[in-house]
Amino acid sequence: MTRSGTAQGAAPRRTPWAVAKVALVSVLVTAMLAMWIYAFFLAPREARNRVGDRGWAARAEQRCMVEVVRRASLADYRSIEDAGEDALLRRADIVDEATDGLAAMLSDIAALQVEDAKGAAIVPLWLADWRRHIEDRRAYSAALRAGRNDAFGETRTDEGLPLSEKIATFAQENEMPSCRPPRDLSV
Repeated sequence: MTRSGTAQGAAPRRTPWAVAKVALVSVLVTAMLAMWIYAFFLAPREARNRVGDRGWAARAEQRCMVEVVRRASLADYRSIEDAGEDALLRRADIVDEATDGLAAMLSDIAALQVEDAKGAAIVPLWLADWRRHIEDRRAYSAALRAGRNDAFGETRTDEGLPLSEKIATFAQENEMPSCRPPRDLSV
């Protein structure tokens, strides 16, 4: 016999409290496992910015694609130093022409009817972000015309992200890659 009062090699006697602890830990581990299985494999994956009217998204993407092609024809890949005396003014002209096209694209998209309630609520917010982005582009063009070759500075969201990222996220979640803001002013 050992000190605990059990014969050597015999299983120790479990108290009700020890059995309850094992059961409680087993239940908690099972619940956590079930939660992670649900989160990774079973939970719905719908994006929060997803417009239900897929026809609207397709029409918007078509319009944006036309603008992407038009804007590509404006590209001038020369550095400012290699472009000559009036390089900043010519760059401002190109930025204005590209921005005018984006504004026209935005007007056309705003005229498209959205047929679902969620889309009708969130599309105007996306369009407002786009309008602010266009204002930022106009301010950049004005700076170029004033002789300042500063980096393009765009509005930041409340979270500190560039507004173009918010606009691009909406476009991505709605399968509209051509509707992302252009990176033509990025360094």
